Amino acid sequence: MSETCDAAVIGAGPAGLTAAIYLARFRRRVIVIDRGGSRAKLIPTSHNHAGFPEGIHGEDLLARMRQQAEQYGAEIRSGDVTALEQGEDGWRLGGDGIALTARAVILATGVDNRGLDMEPAEHRAALEAGQLRYCPICDGFEASDKRIAVVGAETHGVAEALFLRTYSDRVALYTFTENELHEKDRANLAAAGVSWDPRPVVRYDFGGDAVVLHFADGSSDRVDTLYPALGSEPNTELFARLGLRADPDGCAVTDGHQRLGLTGLYAAGDVVAGLDQISVAMGHAAIAATALHNDLRERDGAVPA
Repeated sequence: MSETCDAAVIGAGPAGLTAAIYLARFRRRVIVIDRGGSRAKLIPTSHNHAGFPEGIHGEDLLARMRQQAEQYGAEIRSGDVTALEQGEDGWRLGGDGIALTARAVILATGVDNRGLDMEPAEHRAALEAGQLRYCPICDGFEASDKRIAVVGAETHGVAEALFLRTYSDRVALYTFTENELHEKDRANLAAAGVSWDPRPVVRYDFGGDAVVLHFADGSSDRVDTLYPALGSEPNTELFARLGLRADPDGCAVTDGHQRLGLTGLYAAGDVVAGLDQISVAMGHAAIAATALHNDLRERDGAVPA
């Protein structure tokens, strides 16, 4: 027998947990399915999240949000939803140990960074030391006046290097593969004072007093912090199976109320086209949860015609 609820939230990052808080406070029975992959867990300390002037660790933020959702009655379960289909009685969610039917669903599945090939412990240590960073908008300020390497050329890498020029006059762009920049990109980098090294980085070392980038000819460069400009992969497997529209980067496209175009289906957070920030994800979630609640009220005849 499939368990039933008013709303299911797939994903327990900032978007999913914010949605759960709102829905529980709307007196909805809400079940959150968490596969444990929120990018917020990777944040050593966020200094641009409003309300925490001393900063807050990503895992601490998630723990607080989880506690808040649960104290209002949201149920948070571990699992991976691998099947989602629309039925006459609502949305049916399936997966290992998951058999759930929800009247409405919020997809808050997030994105995964395309990161460096590193052992998890080494990766975490580099993040904690500030030698490895992924979000210039989040932590470019903390890299002020440092030697900054952006690795990963083409349009994304050029844009990231130019953005980081706000914080330091020692920004350099590198690449992992043989690559030739467009003449306009080279001109923009030169005008901004950003150096460009076309030699592929073959190895990188963290853990000392600097990040060391090694090249095939045996030479190396030393920097203070490294930004891999490799983009991210939206977790849109469930969207794709439903034939939903995506933007050129593969992110979900919603209306102004976070609806996905199918009755009772919404999306929030980084998986939605837009700026990947915790504050944006929480805003999406507030809109999606409120729209979901009001849409159910209308379907139940609780909203005057």
